[in-house]
Amino acid sequence: MTVSERLLELGIDLPEPIAPAANYVRSQLTGNHLYISGTGPDASAPKGKVDSEVSVEDAYNAARSAGLHILATAQQALGSLDRIAKTVKVLGMVNSEANFEAHPKVINGCSDLLVEVLGEAGRHTRSAVGFAALPNSICVEIEAIFEVE
Repeated sequence: MTVSERLLELGIDLPEPIAPAANYVRSQLTGNHLYISGTGPDASAPKGKVDSEVSVEDAYNAARSAGLHILATAQQALGSLDRIAKTVKVLGMVNSEANFEAHPKVINGCSDLLVEVLGEAGRHTRSAVGFAALPNSICVEIEAIFEVE
């Protein structure tokens, strides 16, 4: 089954890829690796610090949204998500208070999506870390590295 067929089966429509917000590119293909810049969720996602202003569940959904935007960017860069051989690394950044400890639960929103859509090629190494602030008060930002064929 192709990734496009899997997306259709799952009822997932990828959003339009996000345009760069400053002087950088959204993706960079070098050799057989595709790097995706830090990506936030849809504009409709809640803003603020996770746990005090945004629930862990809402932040999980925001991480899933960021994952959809990452896949949309990868599709734009590669022409087809079927070119992804594996997801090498995901870095998840959570806007949180110093005492928050559930960063992995938040970033699972993206990780679960990648495995759901890409199957074994979606399994990855990962860091899930807290930040004192993220741009525009978004609750989560995620970047990814893919190995491509």
